[in-house]
Amino acid sequence: MPKEVFITETNIISPLGFDVAANIQHIEQRISGVRQHQDFRFSPDPFFGALIDPAARDTAFSALSATTEYTPLEKMLILALHPIVKTIPGPKTALIISTTKGNISVLAGQHDTVPPQAYLQHLAHTVGAFFKFQTTPIVISNACVSGILAVATAQRLIATGRYDDAYVISGDEFSEFVFSGFSSFQALSDAPCKPYSLHRTGLNLGEAAAAVYITADPALKQDGAVKIIGTGAINDANHISGPSRTGEGLYRSIENALQEAKIPATALDYISAHGTATLYNDEMEAIAFNRLGISSMPVNSFKGYYGHTLGASGLLETILAMASAKQNRLFESLGYDESGVSVPLNVITEHREQNINYFLKTASGFGGCNTAVIFEKI
Repeated sequence: MPKEVFITETNIISPLGFDVAANIQHIEQRISGVRQHQDFRFSPDPFFGALIDPAARDTAFSALSATTEYTPLEKMLILALHPIVKTIPGPKTALIISTTKGNISVLAGQHDTVPPQAYLQHLAHTVGAFFKFQTTPIVISNACVSGILAVATAQRLIATGRYDDAYVISGDEFSEFVFSGFSSFQALSDAPCKPYSLHRTGLNLGEAAAAVYITADPALKQDGAVKIIGTGAINDANHISGPSRTGEGLYRSIENALQEAKIPATALDYISAHGTATLYNDEMEAIAFNRLGISSMPVNSFKGYYGHTLGASGLLETILAMASAKQNRLFESLGYDESGVSVPLNVITEHREQNINYFLKTASGFGGCNTAVIFEKI
């Protein structure tokens, strides 16, 4: 019989703070990390995005190491994981790192050679060596579902006995490469993003790192922990960059997660959705939720606070949803004003109290990938 698996420890490094408490405090105050920037490394024109203060990041990292060889993303990942690694990891402890582009910024100015830091396995081994992991790190890089897919992967590896426990870290940095890519799609908003709103004009990019500890040891459960009770990940292969018009992959991912969780859809108390604020993504999600009969469930997107943090977003937003469940408090979907999707959706318009026992986290990404994970508060 598969083991029960729990998330017991969490941490966040973001423009809104370097721990979970600081991030929640900013969300409570409706403070967004999305700002207007003028930074010629990314664009000749001003743009809106959520960037971590590099001086604050480097100052925090200097307390952990005097070595200057680490890249900005490696510093973010190590800072995220450091508070929750209490001892040297054992021989059956997994390290799972999820990212979409890794150290993509080291390729800037390179024409003939590829620096070793650009390879994802090099990034994973660098982080693993810092904490003296004994197992070979696992890399999950599957577009914007990477972070939540890493949680689903860890749950299965532990439930089946392949590993005793796992540390999962997700992170992506703000880069010229990614900025140029989304600009070419005309997907970037020239104002703070508005997920699900009639007035949405696209997404903002952001950067963050998030980390969790996942275990089957019931003795390690503590206040705020959650049990992972159902997962689903379906690729509908609709288009390399466009989501399915019927929400097919997301619909089936949630359906599979509900079957594994052995709960009816009506048992869900809250949905933390992907909500990028692009026209097609938000419409696709709304259609999938309606097809499943869960459109009346309170739903929010955290992109208004953080922008789209790509491979970090799924794990970052899972941690925020865990905080929401712990406090029995729904957080406003920042930027939402008037519905801009073609079917009904119960978007959270203000912070409010609500009992939360079960919640659903979803993510969707390029290439038709989708992932859904259902959590139970314990």
